[in-house]
Amino acid sequence: MENHQTNRDIAKNHKIMNKGLDARLAYNMIKDQLILDGNAKQNLATFVTTYMEPEAAKLMGEVANKNMIDKDEYPQTAEIENRCVEIIARLWNVPNIDNMIGCSTTRSSEACMLAGLAMKRKMQLKRKNKNFKPNLITGINTQICWEKFCNYWDVEMRQVPLEKGRYIIDPIEAVKLCDENTIGVVGILGSTFTGEYEPIEKLNKEIDKFNKKHNLEIPIHVDAASGGFVAPFLQKILKWDFRLKWVKSINVSGHKFGLVYPGVGWAIWKDKKDLPEDLVFNVNYLGGKMPTFTLNFSKSASQVIGQYYNFVRLGFEGYKKVHEESREIANNIAKNLKKYEIFDIISEGNDIAVVSWKVKDKVDFNLFLLSERLNYTGWQVPAYTLPDNLTDVVVMRIVIREGFSYEMADLLLKDLEKAIEYCKENSKHLKHTKKHCYKH
Repeated sequence: MENHQTNRDIAKNHKIMNKGLDARLAYNMIKDQLILDGNAKQNLATFVTTYMEPEAAKLMGEVANKNMIDKDEYPQTAEIENRCVEIIARLWNVPNIDNMIGCSTTRSSEACMLAGLAMKRKMQLKRKNKNFKPNLITGINTQICWEKFCNYWDVEMRQVPLEKGRYIIDPIEAVKLCDENTIGVVGILGSTFTGEYEPIEKLNKEIDKFNKKHNLEIPIHVDAASGGFVAPFLQKILKWDFRLKWVKSINVSGHKFGLVYPGVGWAIWKDKKDLPEDLVFNVNYLGGKMPTFTLNFSKSASQVIGQYYNFVRLGFEGYKKVHEESREIANNIAKNLKKYEIFDIISEGNDIAVVSWKVKDKVDFNLFLLSERLNYTGWQVPAYTLPDNLTDVVVMRIVIREGFSYEMADLLLKDLEKAIEYCKENSKHLKHTKKHCYKH
């Protein structure tokens, strides 16, 4: 009884105890606590991979103790990272594989930071004036990592507002914000808010006209965190990548539709000249001379090896099959939502496997309440407002990932039907406010 009390105290304590526990006891105690977390497969809010094959997980566990940055000590791991970079660059139609440069990152957010730094530094070197006031053009729907980049590195962020019926960037409006201090324009291949691809080819056309008119070289960075591992397999004809003149760099999340557990990202530049050499540091204190361009230093090799496992295991056709199945499930969910005749479908999952919708005008229905009701049966489906100037528009979103089967989709649709009926009866008593999900 005394030991039981001690173990319970340890489980609740927020400071390290004088004596530890037996390994198995510590494992079981922590595992029991984690039961309280939600079911990852029912989390339809996240873009992050929640399933990998046992062989992949085993392999990743076996290399968890390898430090990815120590390329001299682990040369084969470094070689595998280089292979992944070249595989991805070819998927993105890089014109000259020998001239491109890229690296793995700790999530796609770091990749965005590195791309932003490269754009800023390149202009600084060209202008030979590090005191100029740089600005970056994005849609207001961009991921928060770009706001962080601008804040941390003193770059003015100029954002293209959304309009009702248009929830992604308008290329013409984006170009209107450009000037001689613009370090780049960011286009998104798979908006976090709605799942839509932004019109990168049209953006490239408008930037090309602007650059020619003003004798400038404003580049485009494509934030392909989600779509970078989908478009090459499902939308091969779509021009969004290095085939476009002004697309100079691209990032992607390996842990989203790259099908790897979190967290790994990739950053690739079309040409080595697009990544200024003075941003790359050389270190020798791990043994051997190693060039490094990272915000984070030490990291496990697990996720890079997991990415390579997927490339070897699935191949092109395997990735295509996985994404086709996810798209099919997303399309079916969108089709069922249309039957209720109260929703405007924003994305049916034809770009990335994301279904997003809002309530039709003059329809009294509360999406926050719907999100809450679905949570009662374990489903995590977010409801949220769009960014500034469209904060009155409430959107709901479902992300379909590998491991989400047709059978699970059927269960979701049954629970969705019950939740919608409940909300139809109760929404008229509740306002469409963001606060509702906290108040009830």
